[in-house]
Amino acid sequence: MLAMNFRGPYRVRADAKPMPQILHPEDAVVRVTRSCICGSDLHLYHGMVPDTRVGMTFGHEFVGVVEEVGPGVRNLKPGDQVLVPFNIACGKCHFCKQGLFGNCHESNPQATAVGGIFGYSHTAGGYDGGQAQYVRVPYADVGPVVIPDWMDPDDAVLLTDVVPTGYQAAEMGGIKPGDTVVVFGAGPVGLLAARCAWLFGAARVIVIDCQQYRLEFARKFAHAEVYNFREIDDVVVFLKKATDSLGADVCIDAVGGDAAGNALQWLLGTKLKLEAGNAIALHWAINSVKKGGIVSIVGVYGPTGNMIPIGNVVNKGITIRANQASVKRLLPRLIEHVRLGHLNPKEIITHRVPLEDVADAYHIFSSKLDGCIKPVLIPNAA
Repeated sequence: MLAMNFRGPYRVRADAKPMPQILHPEDAVVRVTRSCICGSDLHLYHGMVPDTRVGMTFGHEFVGVVEEVGPGVRNLKPGDQVLVPFNIACGKCHFCKQGLFGNCHESNPQATAVGGIFGYSHTAGGYDGGQAQYVRVPYADVGPVVIPDWMDPDDAVLLTDVVPTGYQAAEMGGIKPGDTVVVFGAGPVGLLAARCAWLFGAARVIVIDCQQYRLEFARKFAHAEVYNFREIDDVVVFLKKATDSLGADVCIDAVGGDAAGNALQWLLGTKLKLEAGNAIALHWAINSVKKGGIVSIVGVYGPTGNMIPIGNVVNKGITIRANQASVKRLLPRLIEHVRLGHLNPKEIITHRVPLEDVADAYHIFSSKLDGCIKPVLIPNAA
């Protein structure tokens, strides 16, 4: 089969790889019909995530058709069209029973934090992902969801990660009617977090980024106020002045370790990798939120230390909430939001690229060329 093949930082290509096999009675093999490149994949592509091994296939956002199931699978059959959450979850462990599918204790037993994730380095279990013609799906009775007949596959593929992550970012913010919400990052997750903030009753949504085309997209898609931080002397001072000197009720970090905007953080976290990425967006969130406010973190950072102003967190009485989105828990309400037209995820798709051209797709997305917001890979077999 054809699959994306990681050869080192900034080096990916489409290669022939062996077909996935049923390795456990609860496995399924899915023929991929759509697979996204996620902003989180760029952390891998840029060499920001430890133990990302040469030869790995990325891709944790995909939909497809069930080709084969193991003898223990009861909920799926060949021919079913499914969306597959990016979390690999057993459904039975202590954390899955709490709805924390992103923290499954069985799918990534050597980790003390995150559960298994498709195509996301050996720190997340070492599973190959869906930027391929076929993919092995463990715990097939738990994760995959049959796509409703009425749903567009372009909407379905975005329900595997980006929509649930944006929604959970807003949910973790504890947004109340009348709140002012600031979202750092106008990538796909930031766009969905800003859009979903309105569902929780926000009265004002502000998006901060440095790419003008993404800010314009955020203005139209998320109906948000937008500001380019490169045109602002001090982001924190600007946001304080914009919120009656109090600060925002909720700040959402939808950027993570690949942030821009601070030379020292870039040098230490991105260039020298002495900390787990550039944490400037998290600094801005902590310092821009009001006393007693909430900071919600869905941006990806590596599993090592960062220079974070923890004293400000303590002295301001800030609540910090963070996690990988528990997709399975959120899907029923998100599917209903799509059905009712409250969310139109496919509007963020700007590029459809053949799987054979995966290297070009990564370059365009990483370099923010051609107005790229969200690229989708289409295998020829689809």
